Amino acid sequence: MLKHWPPLSTLRGFEAAARLGSFHKAADELHLTQSAISQQIRSLEAYLEQPLFHRSGRSVSLTDAGHDLLSTTQALLQQLAVGIRRLGQYQKPNQLVLNTTPAFARHWLLPRLGDFRRQHPQVDLWIFSTDEVPDMASQTIDLAVRDDIGSQAECSFRVLHADRLYPACHPSLLAVPVEQRTTLHGEREMDWSHWAVESGIDVGQMDQGLNFSDPGLLLDAACTGLGIALVSQLLSRQARATGLLQPMVEQTIRGPNWALLTHRDSENITMARTFTQWLVDNLAAEQQPTA
Repeated sequence: MLKHWPPLSTLRGFEAAARLGSFHKAADELHLTQSAISQQIRSLEAYLEQPLFHRSGRSVSLTDAGHDLLSTTQALLQQLAVGIRRLGQYQKPNQLVLNTTPAFARHWLLPRLGDFRRQHPQVDLWIFSTDEVPDMASQTIDLAVRDDIGSQAECSFRVLHADRLYPACHPSLLAVPVEQRTTLHGEREMDWSHWAVESGIDVGQMDQGLNFSDPGLLLDAACTGLGIALVSQLLSRQARATGLLQPMVEQTIRGPNWALLTHRDSENITMARTFTQWLVDNLAAEQQPTA
């Protein structure tokens, strides 16, 4: 495609001249000579094999083709300017990039971010949530907190929390007859087959129902009263505290392990160690019984 692109400098000169209606004003704006602008326009017209301006003495006006190109060029240059400006975020001082799952970000981290911000306002935390496990060796990520990740090259690995799972629903659903409750199905450990094998307790779960690949969305569905679900004890603590979720039995079963990966280049960075300690302290509190 690049062979169909004219030189970018000619597009800048064209856009300024078209917008200002003057080669002289365009030259002043771009800190060039008027002859340089004129040369850029001639070069662009030769490249496109058609005139872009009507010239009458010192005044110029756009041809139909010039009007068409102007709208395209302005959109292109604006998008390019935004994209270049956005690159500044990769050079922010005190920036710490954390990768995690959307479910952990939404249901565990977000309710606690205010506390972290109050304690450590100097840390510019960038939360990069993905469904896919990142490649820490090739991506610009300092830390990763996930329940679906193992050891990777160039990273230290640490298990932070052994999660537990339990069947739960919105309190209003407990008054609904068992046969009328919808069963919400998750994936991996949150599939009801794990509950059946490890607990042996029938809470009215059925093979048919609604299926979710995102454990966070599964939890949201249970909190809105859509049905019964096997949910993460770690992720559901906030929902239980606010009365949106209630366990159906006291029994819990083994869930996934939440692990921390720290890139070797970030291990001795003060911000990374600060966030890690805050994370460990808060996850330790999750070991306490849920009210």
